[in-house]
Amino acid sequence: MPKLDIIHNAVKNALIKDGWLVTDDPYVIQYRRTVLYADLGAEHPIAVERDGQKLVVEVKSFVGASKIQDLKEALGQYDIYR
Repeated sequence: MPKLDIIHNAVKNALIKDGWLVTDDPYVIQYRRTVLYADLGAEHPIAVERDGQKLVVEVKSFVGASKIQDLKEALGQYDIYR
């Protein structure tokens, strides 16, 4: 299980406050034998007669020694998830 980012709970609380229902903490992404973990999965119903929206969130705070390295790692993670 991955370590939580320092702002994980703040992001989770902001989603809840905005009306999202957090359904997964963490959100598991499985492809064949590979298992990845995004930080949060959430749903936000639009209306009763329509399908709800779904959201997967990867929380990043960019607090490392190099902001560019933090960005490269975040973009790499995004690319792998996609």
